[in-house]
Amino acid sequence: MSSRSITVTNDGTAQANIGVVGMAVMGSNLARNLASREGNTVAIFNRSYEKTQTVLDAHPEAEFVPAKDYAEFAATLSKPRTAIIMVQAGKGTDAVITELTKVFEPGDIIVDGGNALFTDTIRREKAVRETGINFVGAGISGGEEGALKGPSIMPGGSAEAWETLGPILKSIAAVVDGEPCVTHVGTDGAGHFVKMIHNGIEYADMQLIAEAYDLIRRGTGKTPAEIADIFAEWNTGELESYLIEITAEVLRQVDASTGKPLVDVIVDQAGSKGTGVWTVQTSLDLGIPVSGIAEAVFARSLSSKPAQRAASSSLPGPSSEAFTPADPDAFIEGVRLALYASKVIAYSQGFDAIVAGAEEYNWDIKKGDIAKIWRGGCIIRARFLNRITDAYAENPGLVALVTAPFFVDVMAEAQTAWRNVVADAAKAGIPAPAFSSSLAYYDGLRADRLPAALVQGQRDFFGAHTYKRVDKDGTFHTLWSGDRTEIEAVDAH
Repeated sequence: MSSRSITVTNDGTAQANIGVVGMAVMGSNLARNLASREGNTVAIFNRSYEKTQTVLDAHPEAEFVPAKDYAEFAATLSKPRTAIIMVQAGKGTDAVITELTKVFEPGDIIVDGGNALFTDTIRREKAVRETGINFVGAGISGGEEGALKGPSIMPGGSAEAWETLGPILKSIAAVVDGEPCVTHVGTDGAGHFVKMIHNGIEYADMQLIAEAYDLIRRGTGKTPAEIADIFAEWNTGELESYLIEITAEVLRQVDASTGKPLVDVIVDQAGSKGTGVWTVQTSLDLGIPVSGIAEAVFARSLSSKPAQRAASSSLPGPSSEAFTPADPDAFIEGVRLALYASKVIAYSQGFDAIVAGAEEYNWDIKKGDIAKIWRGGCIIRARFLNRITDAYAENPGLVALVTAPFFVDVMAEAQTAWRNVVADAAKAGIPAPAFSSSLAYYDGLRADRLPAALVQGQRDFFGAHTYKRVDKDGTFHTLWSGDRTEIEAVDAH
């Protein structure tokens, strides 16, 4: 039995300092994590009490305080009552919030720990605030293992709620260099916004790794197990990360029934839970190019169109003999450098979106703190997040992450190999959309002049959308259907 003390009221009701609603795997794991920390007593509730009982029977060491209805759940919690909702995002979350607001009081705290769309969180926070109850949208990353052993947590909400919630979340978060991977991100939907961007970067990261694997396999003929060794070696250097680590594990796995590499018997159609799509849609609304993330989302969509792919399988392309690197080891090193550079672009684009979101929604998001809490617990945890933290510490107003001195050096070292890999992929007919779009974005940033001038001329021709000039102030329009003289005009961009 644990040494924690449980306060009991006069009527015999146990008092917990934190509650969890939803006893699916993520919820039960988070509850177990909370219960394992000194000072926490955890109340649990599930719509079906049968599932609550299953968790109680499986984990008596947690000394959970169970409840059979919302009123009993509220009665078990000490004030200010604090409950974390871990149910499927959407209508289920709204239903739980409605029930909790009936039994909670002003000053209590409701936390949504699911993958909610941040605009839903903004709406919910506004509605719940009118009752005097605090509502917190908290992004929780790390999957089932992270929930149990220590996730990266991105809570939004009020400063008042953070005073109570902060110590509890710090007790369960992953720890890197003695610092818990949790910070108060900002008000209302800020936490879920940052978690959304995290997931968008995750999409790009996974796609880039998959493209690296595909290029190495097709270019060198190495087996998945041999490529696993390459990824394991990469994981000892600057590419060290959770995703590189698990990639090696997946590639080593042998299917028990066929004896083939597991990766060869998995259907090549990637699923999606929607957060990558949200990242791209939101970034488009904010006017932020996240091309690497977008191409990762589109790659999953393309993979999941079997009829179109089957119908297109005989389309003309280069012969398989077109891609035989003269020096396989040099080619693999080139892929490594291209992967590193492209990953930097994905993070740079993600942080651009965070900056734009903070400006749009009036959030005070500290970029360096976000990089710091992503160093542990979350899916995109990686060694070079320390470099991102350092970059924003040295220059909080950094316009683009990729322009930080450390990353400028990375690009200088990687760019030749990066270009060669993208060119080789194109010549061989191997799709590498995230590699190539990341390189195009990089070159677009560094270009002295872009062909957008022609696009703007075209827009003015067919729609009188006007344009500006490089040699004088003002806005102009050419009378294309008249004598083609130029006149001053009202900006119609």
